[in-house]
Formats: sequence, C-alpha cells, structure tokens
Amino acid sequence: MKIATMRFLDRALGVPGCALLTAARRLLPARAGFAPPLRRILFVKLVEQGTTVLARPAIVAACAAVGSENVFFLVLEENREILDALALIPAGNVIAPRGGSPAATVLGLARALRRIRGLGISAVVDLEFFSRTSAALAYLSGAPLAAGLHPGPGAGPWRGDLLTHRVLYQPELHTAQLYETLVRALAVPAGQLPALPFGPPARERWAEPTFRPGPEDFARSVQLLEVPAGGRLFLVNANAGDLEPLRRWPADRYETLIAGLLREYPGATVACTGSPAESAAVAALVGKMASPRCVTLAGRTALRDLLTLLARADALITNDSGPAHFAGLTATPTVVLFGPETPLRFGPMAVASRALTASLACSPCLSAHNNRRSACRNNLCLQAIDPAAVLEAVREVLPSCPRGSGVSAPGA
Repeated sequence: MKIATMRFLDRALGVPGCALLTAARRLLPARAGFAPPLRRILFVKLVEQGTTVLARPAIVAACAAVGSENVFFLVLEENREILDALALIPAGNVIAPRGGSPAATVLGLARALRRIRGLGISAVVDLEFFSRTSAALAYLSGAPLAAGLHPGPGAGPWRGDLLTHRVLYQPELHTAQLYETLVRALAVPAGQLPALPFGPPARERWAEPTFRPGPEDFARSVQLLEVPAGGRLFLVNANAGDLEPLRRWPADRYETLIAGLLREYPGATVACTGSPAESAAVAALVGKMASPRCVTLAGRTALRDLLTLLARADALITNDSGPAHFAGLTATPTVVLFGPETPLRFGPMAVASRALTASLACSPCLSAHNNRRSACRNNLCLQAIDPAAVLEAVREVLPSCPRGSGVSAPGA
C-alpha cells in the first residue's frame, strides 16, 4: 500500500477509531498501579524498512530483558525482509500480515491481532511516529503495558489515550535513541511519566557489520553485477521512495557526481539502484551518462541482493532514504544527503559514514510533529549541496583498497 493511502486512512479512520477506543478504555475498570512482569514484548512498525533498521538497539535491549524468543514484531509483509536480515529474533516471531489494498490490509491486521492476543504479550512498543493505527493496534493487542510517542501540549497529531507509557517526543534525540528510550520506559511506573529517571541512551556508531552474505548471496550478486578485478564499485541511490519526494537531490547533480566518479576512478563501476517503480527514472539517469561503466540495477534486486551488493561496494552515495540505513548493517562507507530532514534525527549509524546538509534557515521542515509532511515545493536545501562537496566526501570515506573486486566474498 502506498504511503499516501496509509496516511489518508490513518487520518480518516484513525481519528474516530482512536476516539472510540479511548472512550472504551476510560469506561473499563482502571488498573492503576498494575505493572506485570515483562515476559513478552511486541514491537509495532508497519512500514519504512530503513527506519526499522534504527530500531536495532531497541530490539537488542528488549532481547536482553526477556530473551529473543520472547520478542515479537508486527510489520506488513512487504516490509519484513529487513527483520530477516537483522536476524535479532526468530523468524517465526515476525508477524507479517499481507498489505496491498486497504481492505486486505485491514483483514490481515485483524488476523494478526487474533494471533497476538493469544501470545500473552505483556508489553507493546509502538515505533510509529504518532500513527493512530499503531496506537489502536497496541491497545487492541490486549497487552497491559504499551509504550509509544505522545504529543506534549498542542504538539503533534492527536492519537487518543491508548498507551500506558506515553513518552514525549524529543526532537534532539536520534531516532535510534528514541526507540531505545521507549523500551527502557517500560520499567518506569506509568504514573511517573512523562518524567523519566534516566538519561538518553548513548548514540553509538555501529562499527561491526551485522549482515554477512553467504556464498549463495555472493554468487547471485555477481550474476547481477560483475566488477572487473581491482576495480572499485560505487552504488548510487538517487531515489527517496514515495514518503517525501523533497528528499531527492536533483538528477543533474547526480549526473555531475557520477561523471566525476568515472573520471577520477578509471576502471570503477557505478551501479544505480532503485525499486521497480523507480526503474524508468534510474534508466534515464544512466542513459545520460552514456558509459558502459555506469549501469542500472533498479527493479532487479531484492533487499538481500542489495545488502550483498552493499557488502561488496566501496561506497554508497544516497539521498536520505532506506538504503542509507541498510548500509549500516554492512561495513560500507556511506555518504548521505540531507535537506528536509536532519541527520540529528535520521543520520546513518555506521562508523564509516558522512552526512551532508546545507543547514538552511528553513531546514529541517519535516518532523514527527507534522507527520513528516512539508508545504515546501522547492528543496533549495538539497539544491545547495555541491557535487564537488559530495565527491570530496566520497574521497574521505573511501577505503584504501578496492572492495568491489570480490575481496569480501565469503571465505576470502
């Protein structure tokens, strides 16, 4: 299902739904002071695989508290691949109803709730940013505890009174820190919130890769893209999905950047990635380069293929989007371009990464408070980033030895 459709349904059905459930909750007998021991924790994050990567520290914290076998995750089927790649919880603990049409999504979520209610979940962690749908799912799960973001006075979309642990959104925290805070808040008596008796979790860069391709993964990636021995491999993601088109660096800037990479690194291969829906735009970009060393992979890679290519690549250059976070599961140096959003909240977590932003007075204009929707139609914040500055950032993060020749093949 498209993000725009989900936003519409969340507003059109979520507001009255949350209102009715809030009324029902207040009519039920109060359970003041009821704090069962944590035995099973359910995370809810229906969409956005890139942002799901940032939940890694939160999932690790939950596994430390109750054991990985007692941690579950609710996600739409088309977005579950990243959880399989993270491999932090058993595959059977990922509850993934099929999305697609609105009717199919509602039916799938209803079936998922039936299973969840039979699991004896003791706490739900709602990872969505002020989504009414996820708040309703947290309540309908039957879990006695539910932690999620809640707006302060006059700030953020209304989502009813369905969470026992309402954590104030702190825009100064990185999303990874915010998600881990939600898990830690479950140990605090509900009546004490919004005050929290601990500092923010550390924002630690991820030094070690968590995704390691196997021999079959590597063999398939070589079939998709063979890199000459000793040649570098650059992955370029000029897309931003349908969440917010404002996050795209202009295509002519990418043309200049790719031309610079091909000129500066003789023998290098530049592979442009993208989803099937982005294939035409990526093909047009590659066509303008008119070089056999610039190719398109758009629409040809599953998530695991992309992760394997990232593990082989010398560097990734990308807009602020999912691949920027996928790269954090590998050791790939990454350069990420920010404009409407800020790296303070969504910067890449890998050690070998650089976030570039022009820091204009109007930026960032996307936040959880406005459902990450902006009135801007002219992303000067990204247009102000010079391709020469991006090329320089690539030079800075680039490893001294090429990786694209196959040195990262399993067993090498």
